[in-house]
Order: sequence, then C-alpha cells, then structure tokens
Amino acid sequence: MPHLLPPMNALRAFEAVARCGSILKAAEDLGVVRGAVRQQIAALEAHFGTALFRRDGRSLVLTEPGRAYAEAVAEAFAILARASAELDAGHRGRLKLGVPSAFAVWWLMPRLAALQAALPQVEIDIMPMTVVEALSRHPELDAVIMGGEYRPSPDITATRFMEDEFGPVAAPELASRLGLAAGPAGLAAATGLTSRSAPTLWDDWFTESGTPPVRFARMQAFEDLLLAIGAARSGLGVAVAPRTAVEDDIARGGLAAPWGFTRRPAGYSLCRRAADAASPPLAALAGWLLAAGAQG
Repeated sequence: MPHLLPPMNALRAFEAVARCGSILKAAEDLGVVRGAVRQQIAALEAHFGTALFRRDGRSLVLTEPGRAYAEAVAEAFAILARASAELDAGHRGRLKLGVPSAFAVWWLMPRLAALQAALPQVEIDIMPMTVVEALSRHPELDAVIMGGEYRPSPDITATRFMEDEFGPVAAPELASRLGLAAGPAGLAAATGLTSRSAPTLWDDWFTESGTPPVRFARMQAFEDLLLAIGAARSGLGVAVAPRTAVEDDIARGGLAAPWGFTRRPAGYSLCRRAADAASPPLAALAGWLLAAGAQG
C-alpha cells in the first residue's frame, strides 16, 4: 500500500549512504548536497522511529535493523531497474553482461561472433569492468562473469563454466637474464608486475603452485591486468597471467612461461540473480558458456 511507504527520495538517499558508507560519497553519487542527504536520512529514521546508522569514526555503519532494511531496499531498486530496462528494451531478449575487461579482450571477444550465431534471439551488451564487483552492486546489469575465489550470496546463482590455469610470464630475454629456468629464486632480482583489477594473483600463484613466496626487488602496479601483461611483454618485469591471455604470445615467442601454468580450480563463473536464472536469455547464455568453456 503506497501510503505506508516512506518518501522515494528518502529511500534513494538511504540506499546510497548504505552502499557508499558515507554521506559525502552518497551526495556525490546522487548529485545533491550533503545537507539534503542528511535531511532525508533523518526523515526516514523519524518515519520508523529507529536509528538506521551509527557513527564509527568518520564512517556511518548500518545498525542491525538498518542492515536488514538496506538489503530489502537494494533488492527493490534492483527489481525496478531490471523492470525498467526490460520495458525500455521492449523485449526480454536483451542482456547487459558485466565482464572483466581483460577477460573480455582475451577470451570473450574472439568468440563473440560464435556467441551471437548461437544465440541470435538474445542481444547481449558486453559491459567491460576494470574493477570487477559482485552483481549486488550493479542493479543495471543482468549478469556478471566473476573469476577467482568468488563466494556468491544466497540470492545469486553462479555457474562455473571454465577452469583456469595461470603462471608467471616474462619476456624471454628477461627470463634468461634472471635465470628463471633454474627456479623461482631468480624472481628476487625482478620487478613484480601486478594489477589493481586482480591484486592477489601473485599470492594466489605462490599458494596454488606450492612455491615459497619470493620478495621481489620492486613491485609495480597497473590499473588493469592487460597493462601488466603488456609491461611484461616489454621486458619491464614478471607478471602472473591466465594461460588463455598469453598463449598466443608464448607461441610467437613474445613471452615465456618458465614454469608452465598451474591449475586454478575456481576458474570463471556466470553469476545472475536466482530469481532470473531460469529466464530463457540467461539460461541460453549459461549453456553457451558451459559449451565454450569446455573447449578451453
């Protein structure tokens, strides 16, 4: 019953503060002044007669009632966003798919023609993501491809469609100069290349391969994994990369993988909201990914 609902502006402000963690960031997100956000939060707390946030230093932290309400409000906005997108598109055969930008370049885009041929009834918008975040943070998306040790929430259906192999790579001249063929000890004289989009790849590789961690001479971080791989190709240092991202470079002699690649069972998963998982477009996409992933 609409007359029991709080004002929509108060709900929008509450959702933004809960998501952003501060009134300042929420105001920037909504394009309003901080005072307006404070006023809406105060009105919402007065409406319910209970505190929705508590202050922790400079941050606002949800109370227990606030956390439960924030989850419901976020899901409600997500439902509205999806319904609006479907109405705007005029049909349910259009999907917005969030994909890690590096994965999109090296794996998905070379297969895009095959995907479109296999699913002619589905229009798929590929949305590259430099920083990959869970689907719950992106109500505008229908599904997200996640890599690594992702733990889906109960309202998310995750289908793993491909395993992964990854390992250190370097320009052949640098690998030879560091003596990497003799073992990982040579990494101590190298520059370790990392990316902010996949910051744990080196730690993951040391763990999965059973290799004792090595302290690099220096570290250099790039915004995206593609840039880190490009830096390795130029001879700047050593990066950890998925096999699928660099196998062409290795075949052409542009990169060397001195210790091969280590299996990474977590692989890649298609994540979609459980309520939408059985929809024909998403089911068709999941089926195609499973078949394509099985081929490597």
